Amino acid sequence: MEATVLRVGKSELDGVLGYAKLLRHCGGGALVDFAAETNPTQQLYQHFAYLVSTFPSSNGLGHLRFYHHDQGWNAAMAPMVGAMVADACFTARPSDIIVASHPKCGTTWIKALVYATVRRGEHPPATADHPVNSSSPHDCVKFLELQLYSTGKSVPDLDELLEYPRLFATHVPFASLPRSMARSGSKIVYVCRDPKDTFISMWSFMNRFRDTAGLEPLPVETAAELFCDGLSPFGPYWDHVLGYWRAHVAFPERVLFFRYEEMQRDPAAHVRRLAEFVGRPFGTGDEEDDDAVDSIVRLCSFEHLSTLEVTKGGKTELAVGAMENNAFFRRGVVGDWANHLPPEIARRIDAITEAKFKGSGLRVV
Repeated sequence: MEATVLRVGKSELDGVLGYAKLLRHCGGGALVDFAAETNPTQQLYQHFAYLVSTFPSSNGLGHLRFYHHDQGWNAAMAPMVGAMVADACFTARPSDIIVASHPKCGTTWIKALVYATVRRGEHPPATADHPVNSSSPHDCVKFLELQLYSTGKSVPDLDELLEYPRLFATHVPFASLPRSMARSGSKIVYVCRDPKDTFISMWSFMNRFRDTAGLEPLPVETAAELFCDGLSPFGPYWDHVLGYWRAHVAFPERVLFFRYEEMQRDPAAHVRRLAEFVGRPFGTGDEEDDDAVDSIVRLCSFEHLSTLEVTKGGKTELAVGAMENNAFFRRGVVGDWANHLPPEIARRIDAITEAKFKGSGLRVV
């Protein structure tokens, strides 16, 4: 393959992104040629788009072609490029809080809980004008690779855009997180879910995207084959969960690991654990402990969030396309997979889960 020449203005790149940060990513046959007239941020996006285009690709569980990252995960081009640009440009702080998950594992719920818990001083959870009542959780806590670094044209000034502490979200596997996170000591809140419920929720969600794109819906059997082969967004699911689980075991003070099913059984206890983890425990100052926890649980409940006008009529812009907010609220119950999944597929997913997680100390079902 003939090498692609990237013309990048070195003096501009030094000031905006850092010359070394680009060089460390220059693979796939790409060369760097410095030209003063080049917009460095746009050139960076173009470089990573070229690089991703050289990766192996295939159809996956979605409406866009999947590319296979050399660290073992799959995604459409735009979020993979966004993840790479975030790695090059994002400067983490020790106070940052990152919400992480494999798609369709309770991401919307945990975003709302984190936002309401961390921001409860500025936004008391019982007030009618709370931001969660008028903004999607995906706008309260934005994805790095799917929203903040997805324009293809600019790198956001996150200090200007965000309150302190800064809240971010990601679906990127632990091994591919921006490297500044490891150096900074920022905290990660991860949620996982029974892979069978994860799959059914994802199958429904991805068929919404396929319908918008004018494509036929995937039958559950076809979608399950792709899921089991690891061809889900940011998957394989099992590698994704294990990556964060091992990080939690090694660094429990930096990575909090929640299971969706346990959150459903006792949301108040998980809100308390979350508050302790992020350094904002309940019962300090004039705050009424139980009342504040209960208010957050109610504010962030499926029953409340799903009835809001922003949910019923709004949209969230993502790198892979705009999606109606009501698509993020299907049923939110544990065990709904039994209503959709043939027994032989359920057994196959369980068998993969048992084999993948054997010896890890992790159980998700």
